Formats: sequence, structure tokens, C-alpha cells
Amino acid sequence: MQRLYHRCRATDTPLTDAPKHAVVLAHGLLGFAELRLAGRYLPGVQYWRGIKEALSMQGVRVITATVPPSASIEMRAEELARDIAAGAPGEHVNIIAHSMSGLDSRYMITHLKPTDFKVKSLTTIATPHRGSAVADFALKQIGDDRLAQLYYALDRLKVETGAFAQLTRDYMTNTFNPATPDIEDVRYFSYGAAMQPSFWSVFRLSHRLLEQIEGYNDGLVSVASSKWGAYKGTLEGVSHLDLINWSNRLKWLAGEITGNRQRFNAIAFYLDIADMLAKEGL
Repeated sequence: MQRLYHRCRATDTPLTDAPKHAVVLAHGLLGFAELRLAGRYLPGVQYWRGIKEALSMQGVRVITATVPPSASIEMRAEELARDIAAGAPGEHVNIIAHSMSGLDSRYMITHLKPTDFKVKSLTTIATPHRGSAVADFALKQIGDDRLAQLYYALDRLKVETGAFAQLTRDYMTNTFNPATPDIEDVRYFSYGAAMQPSFWSVFRLSHRLLEQIEGYNDGLVSVASSKWGAYKGTLEGVSHLDLINWSNRLKWLAGEITGNRQRFNAIAFYLDIADMLAKEGL
């Protein structure tokens, strides 16, 4: 099992050395780098809550990529390549990818073969490399007829829908993975997460479904599906959103009051990844 990452400030866990190359933070399905709900009147909502700032404080050069939230892997990969080329032209980069962005990154590395920059490593965090039974269940429940109607309605609203069918276990196992082999001169690392949701958790039902079919999981992606390349370990007691520092604040407050404190610290986790990359000479 992977070590626990205790709640602490970024400055409490200084890096011995920073990675040689820039780190690209790539977001998952329905994600964003920054979301502004009230324009310039209120601060933007950050996908990587405090993570980019913590890495930067430790001397890591960070690029946050933004891709279409629910577009196909292919479309997201193309935008990811453009973002990296704009932020690190002619440079070597290390990608840290949460959830679906690990698939975007794999597609980009293998199929797009960018020449504007060089990917030295890809670290995926709770990426559904073998799909997710949650996607299978959702599409089955909607049904083919209603799914076509839903896609039509979303298309009218200019909402991309290509991602959803690609996250199924059948598509990932029988189509994507066979066509997307790893590239020899890229280092691949991965992490998974597992937890037992409380009664109030938004992941209670999806976790139960996944546990019955795939085993240990973080509410959306199983540990088995998360493994790719050199597997660095499983983060216990951590949900899919905890991994990007979106911990339930009420859960955290209740833990502080009762003494059952949240033991996972996303910022310390990403600093540890940066430390690992530095030690690997990346």
C-alpha cells in the first residue's frame, strides 16, 4: 500500500530537488484549469486547488492544460498537445494526469507524436485505463433510444459528448488499449485510490456498483483499472475528488471536531510525485 499523505502545508514538506523538466497538470472529464462563474467579480474556481501553487513554491515549473471537458479522447488529446506546445515549446515535459486525462495523454504520446515538445514521463492518477463499470451502467440505464436523444440535445447546446462511450470497459479493453501501445522512451507511472464511502458520500452508489464488479475503488475508478506502467501504489481512504484537493469540507470539519481527522493531503501527495520525478532524473 502507498504511504499516507498527512495534512500539512506545502512549505512543511520541502523538495530535496525539483524535477528537471516542466510539469504539466492535465484535468479529467468535465474538468477545467480555472472556472469563473462571476467573471472578474469573484475569484475563479481552481480544478487543482492549491496544487499548482504548492509545486511552484517548491521550484517546479507548472503548466496547467485545459481541454474540452466532455469531448472525445482524440479531441482532448489534440488540445492538450496545443496547450503544451504553447507553454513549453521545444522543451521536455512530465505530465501528471488525473482521471480521463491519462487517456488523452496516452493517445497524444502514441498517435499524435508531437514534435514541438518531448514527453519524458506520464504519471496517471486514478485513470480508467481499462474503463469503468460506472460508465457501462450509466449508458445501459439511459438506453440507446434515450441516449441518442440526449446526445442530440447536448449537441444543440454545444456540449461535446464523445467522452462518455469511450470510458466503457469494452471500448478501453478491446479498442483503445490494443491500438495505443506505450512508447519506449517515455516513462509511465500510475497511482490508484480506494475508500469506503460514508452514508452521505456522493460516491456511495457508484462505489457499491464498482466494488461488486471491479473491486477496490475511489468511487469512480477501480484500483485494477488505474494500474498502468510502474504502479506506485494505492492511496487508501481517498475518493476520486480528494485526489485533486476537492475534499468534502463538511467531512473535514466533522473529522476535526470528532478527532477522526482526514489523513490524506493532496498537496503533500503531488509534492511527493514531484520528488519521485526528480529522483528518477526527470
